[in-house]
Amino acid sequence: MADFPAKVSTQTSSNEPQRSYGILAKVDVDFIKSIPGILLLAEILVGLLVWALIASTNYASNPAYGWVMFVSVTLWLLSIALFVVLLLRFYQSLPSMPWPLVLMVFYVVAAVLYITAFLADAVSVPSNESIWHGHLGASAFFAIVVTLLYGASSYFAYLDWRGEGQNAAASTVPV
Repeated sequence: MADFPAKVSTQTSSNEPQRSYGILAKVDVDFIKSIPGILLLAEILVGLLVWALIASTNYASNPAYGWVMFVSVTLWLLSIALFVVLLLRFYQSLPSMPWPLVLMVFYVVAAVLYITAFLADAVSVPSNESIWHGHLGASAFFAIVVTLLYGASSYFAYLDWRGEGQNAAASTVPV
């Protein structure tokens, strides 16, 4: 009985790897570093500039700016939601949804809506005598920039949808 404590091991072992169940385990850092992730962040930032510049003026006097505000705020909110979905990999819980096609359609529709908003914005910029000339001119500039960003995202989403962006083994991001 004297040798009993020497033979007993109190260490526990398990064949299962340790898992972390925090939110950080689900964040797709590679998405932020990818071209589609950078484009989406730029779309959110520049889209914010578009509607913030218009919102800081007396835009209610011109109905065209109501359309620009609707397009820019709606797509800004949808882009933030899309960023969260892609960053936290929520798309993996819906494998039956064709995410490359969904993303391509979203980006194409966003680019078309933003080109109409840019045209309405650019045509409605008042003359130099207006105190809001600089704000509204800058919003028109940023509207065409965000249109080009959505166009670039459309192109990359098209490549992913067609399977031409990279091979299937390297594809970790749905865009």
